[in-house]
Amino acid sequence: MAPDSQPKISVAIIGGGIAGLALGAGLKKKAHVDFHIYESIPAYKDVGAGLALHMNAIKAMALIGPEVRQAYFDKALEMGEEDQVMSTEVILAQGPHQGELVAELGKAKGRKTVARSDLLDGLLELVPKERITFGKRLESIEESEDGVRIKFKDGSDVTVDCMIGADGIHSATRSYILGPDHPATAPKNHDGWQIYRTMVSADYARQHINPKWTQTVPILLGPRGHVNCIPLNKGTRLSAGVAVRGAKFTASGEAPPLDPELYKDYSEDAQRIVRMVARDTSASWEGADHDHAPTYYRGRVAMMGDAAHASMPFAGNGAAQALEDAAVLDHLFSRLTTPSAAHIEAAFAAYDTTRRPRSQAVVDLARKFGRVYAYAEEGMHEDPARMKQFFGGAAAFTNNADLGRQNEDAMKLFEAAVQSGEEGASVQAEDAVEIV
Repeated sequence: MAPDSQPKISVAIIGGGIAGLALGAGLKKKAHVDFHIYESIPAYKDVGAGLALHMNAIKAMALIGPEVRQAYFDKALEMGEEDQVMSTEVILAQGPHQGELVAELGKAKGRKTVARSDLLDGLLELVPKERITFGKRLESIEESEDGVRIKFKDGSDVTVDCMIGADGIHSATRSYILGPDHPATAPKNHDGWQIYRTMVSADYARQHINPKWTQTVPILLGPRGHVNCIPLNKGTRLSAGVAVRGAKFTASGEAPPLDPELYKDYSEDAQRIVRMVARDTSASWEGADHDHAPTYYRGRVAMMGDAAHASMPFAGNGAAQALEDAAVLDHLFSRLTTPSAAHIEAAFAAYDTTRRPRSQAVVDLARKFGRVYAYAEEGMHEDPARMKQFFGGAAAFTNNADLGRQNEDAMKLFEAAVQSGEEGASVQAEDAVEIV
């Protein structure tokens, strides 16, 4: 804890999604940090396909605090019995190897699924109400010797020692850090992905598809779209979708309707899910991710989560990478005890060096997952053994990372930079004395 005479570090977190709330849940336990979260929307909405968090996400939450991990467990639905090992089953739904299981992703005992909105509710309960304000959309960022001045669309502003943008894939923070015209600033949809999705009650789903897919998380593969389901809201609802690569968008940006006739050579289970999705695709969206940013910070402004490294959802690790960001930043703030600009920049540099390579590798991996799912990766679908090898290696990279070491690697970089700076300042002071 910082001495009473030492000023607190004021931190603005722009964005109250998973990344911002998880970081806030950690920072609230640090007496030397005065943080506030600014969220652009007036209230949370249930968006996205739901989450079946992999082991690295759970480890990251535990590093921030056991209460963060528990918030997830309290809101989620178990995929089977508590002691049962469960996974996302990846199955070939088309072609000569139809029906073959080629991967078990995110394999863990007592694995759970959760609606994004439910997880947000759980994390929100960990952040004091006075530390978050809704309806605050970022307009501009200005840095000066006084700190970081943040202006909002409603005309209000605030000046803080540092700012962390967790403001999503269309991040204004990213535009500030990289520049609005940088080729990696705006999200891209290189492969023309359209995610057709529906949200239905579990009772309705059981009437139209194999009931077992209302309790687990399958991904059924084929060349005209991969099919998946994920149970939400303690198993009372189901999110089901078809992700199509190379969708023919119109000049106005509209995707064509989902046509079940195109899936007649898929397995019967997959066809039934496609037909159910096609009845109501109102929860659909166009896929997008980020090309690699050359840095995750500029001065005393950093970005995290989807603002830094939005990825396609196919590797199931977008939220996990946001949580890894939060774990590293939270750890750095345990030793960042002064509002010194040099120290803040040293912490952000350590975060950038530690997190950028791994998080961007996951962006690349998610793109490759999508191509493999779509039978577009060098004939891999014709060789199930090769697919199993690829998925096994990819799952190990995301799932089995030593996140405690990742935190410590960042801390070592920060402490080395601070020590180097202090030694440099001491030398300059000695030189000044000699000159006098």
